[in-house]
Amino acid sequence: MPDEFGQIAELFLPLTRGAPEAIGLRDDAAVIPSRVGHDLVVSKDAMVAGVHFRPDESPELIARRLIRANLSDLAAKGAEPFGYFLMTAWSKDFDWERRKAFARGLEMDGIEFDVSLLGGDTVSTSGPLTLSMTVMGWVPAGKMVRRDTAQVGDLIVVSGPIGNGWLDWGLGQGGFLPHPRLDLRERLREFATASADVSDGLVADAGHVAAASGCGLWLDLANMPLSRRARSWVEGQPDEGLARLRLATAGDDYQLVCTVRPENVTRFGLSVVGEITSGGIDVRFGNQQLDARTRGWVHR
Repeated sequence: MPDEFGQIAELFLPLTRGAPEAIGLRDDAAVIPSRVGHDLVVSKDAMVAGVHFRPDESPELIARRLIRANLSDLAAKGAEPFGYFLMTAWSKDFDWERRKAFARGLEMDGIEFDVSLLGGDTVSTSGPLTLSMTVMGWVPAGKMVRRDTAQVGDLIVVSGPIGNGWLDWGLGQGGFLPHPRLDLRERLREFATASADVSDGLVADAGHVAAASGCGLWLDLANMPLSRRARSWVEGQPDEGLARLRLATAGDDYQLVCTVRPENVTRFGLSVVGEITSGGIDVRFGNQQLDARTRGWVHR
């Protein structure tokens, strides 16, 4: 196996795609030029084997889930991806072949989402594989969609099916690869009053928006969009309301939950699942009141 600098040259230098800001990964820093009329949006996420992905998951899939989870944060802010920094703490079992496969996964999604590696760090650990990524994106000046700007009376909308992440990770059905909703960034900047990505669970992340905005909310999970396989799983459960609550509190979906004024909801074109209120958290399935005290993923 090559030494640290050999690994960087072979695994990571191609991921810069020639971006001049990366300085060929020959330095301990990158240079990010300003873009006139734009703000630079920066976000960071980490993943740990056994917590965020199965230790035996394919390295390509681990890499693609890492970059997509991070890009989802930019999507929620209405930002256009620009570049990323990567930290890898390789576990002892993550050998050279697996590291090369990991880099291939990043290469695939770097091309798909037009985003380049600009720098980072690589170390080893006696613990589980640990990964961290910092992503950057551009947004027109003053147009980043914040989390704390929802208003009472705003409708809560979600960008797509909820629950597939848990069906993959929680039930081990496999095959789920999130797709960050970068396609919505222009509509978000035009219509959304607040936004977050659904990483901790729909109930939790809608609650984060409401709490940051000093408001409450109600959600009706009867209106929560489901994929075909999620709907099939729900139909096989004894209580549909509780089954939907399980999916709505599991997380790892990387859809967007946004708020929008009622007069704009048709033009926004997403599924309405609730409303911002003056206080309290009210989660229901039609007329069935649901106990949402366990609202979603909690990091401890």
